[in-house]
Amino acid sequence: MIDAIAAAGAASRLSGPGETDMAGAAAMPQMPQMPSAMPPPSSGSFAEVMQSLGVGAMNNLKAAEGQSLAAVRGEAVTRDVVDAVMTAERSLQTATAIRDKLVTAYLEIARMQI
Repeated sequence: MIDAIAAAGAASRLSGPGETDMAGAAAMPQMPQMPSAMPPPSSGSFAEVMQSLGVGAMNNLKAAEGQSLAAVRGEAVTRDVVDAVMTAERSLQTATAIRDKLVTAYLEIARMQI
């Protein structure tokens, strides 16, 4: 099922080690860092960042689907299935929240007077 969705969005795929896990990024606690410990800013465009976040969410959903099917066949531990499904759920919730913020920002810009 996820593969059918992925085929529909083939134009927005990004491959490589730069893929980002949306749920992991959202779940990480924000801790203050020393200025010398901060990573250098990414040179990727906004579209590339959004694309990589989408790919990361899609990968989480595929992993959860695979774990669920393995559980049905009796090949997966219940704890692993629950972890994969919870991670996929967080990824989907984060993607939905980002989408809602983007739509709200677009509508706000569209209402501006020129």
